[in-house]
Amino acid sequence: MEKVLKEKKGEHPWGDTGQLIFFVLFLVVWAVDSFFLHLSTFLSDYLPLYFRLVFLAILLVVAVLLFRSAHFITSGDQRPDRVVKTGAFQYVRHPLYLASILVYFGLAVSTASFFSLAVLIGIFIFYNYISSYEEKLLEIKFGEEYLRYKQKTGKWVPRIRTKR
Repeated sequence: MEKVLKEKKGEHPWGDTGQLIFFVLFLVVWAVDSFFLHLSTFLSDYLPLYFRLVFLAILLVVAVLLFRSAHFITSGDQRPDRVVKTGAFQYVRHPLYLASILVYFGLAVSTASFFSLAVLIGIFIFYNYISSYEEKLLEIKFGEEYLRYKQKTGKWVPRIRTKR
């Protein structure tokens, strides 16, 4: 198993390729539906543009904050040799994936494209799958420490912590 951990570097083997494929698919569907065909954007007549753009701006700000707080995990040749519990990782276990999902969601809502939302469901399923795979590798690598971290930290949504 040590060999698997070194070879995979803690990531799903199809993670990067899948993310790129879904990125291109989403952009094509979103752009074609939102700006040319308008097949599924009928709600844009009922949701004011300023509301949709403010919603997009809020999600973009949150996504940038998540990304800035967590990107160090992917930079450099060395992966952390401990469970990271700082920055955005103290709130959610996959802040970089969550940042991407929020950007996709904001773009889909900004043009009220149901087709884009349908692609986003596929993107979320994919991210959930690769994140579960990566969590299994982290459980093997860090054992009980990672299991305790998982209990305290939400996968996608921060957990409400109560003081006892």
